[in-house]
This record gives sequence, C-alpha cells and structure tokens, in this order.
Amino acid sequence: MRDVTDATFEREVLRAEKPVVVDFWAPWCGPCHAVTPVLERLSRETGRVEFVKMDVDDNPVIASRYDVLSLPTIMLFDRGTPKETLVGARREGHFRKAFGSYL
Repeated sequence: MRDVTDATFEREVLRAEKPVVVDFWAPWCGPCHAVTPVLERLSRETGRVEFVKMDVDDNPVIASRYDVLSLPTIMLFDRGTPKETLVGARREGHFRKAFGSYL
C-alpha cells in the first residue's frame, strides 16, 4: 500500500481509473496497526482495486473534508465518489463483505 497526501489525493484517488480503498490512519493508533495486515492481504489478492493509506496527522485537509473523526476509517472511492465507509478495526470478512462487488 502506498501513501497518499493532501497534495496527491485528487490525482491518485479521485481521478483514479480503478476504485481506491483509502486507509485513514495515524502512527499512534493501535487499531490502525491491527487493520494494516488485513488491507495489505486484500491488496495483494486483487488487481481490480487500489489500496492506499493516508496519515491524518500529516494530512488533515482531506481527512477533514471527508469527516474522518475516528481511526481507523477506511473508505472506498469509485470514480471520485465515496461508496463505502468503515470505521474501526474490523475482521477481514467484514471488509470482504463491504467491498465485495469491487474485489
């Protein structure tokens, strides 16, 4: 999973040709670290969706724009529109169900 920033978000997420899952996280967030391996595994399994992460401490503009108030927040964007939002640490099956038609 690659990092995106406030400066690259529009290009890498909103204008992406494929759907994009964005993991809004912070280095101090324990549940964020628990979710990372799950998202990395899903990322390796599919070529239909891009997976990226955004450190909200370093990139507050985009996090604020999408009302990211709790971490981790994972959002799926398709053609620049948020389609699915999951808040909190979840099991892999929960992500598979929520993003199923995209994976």
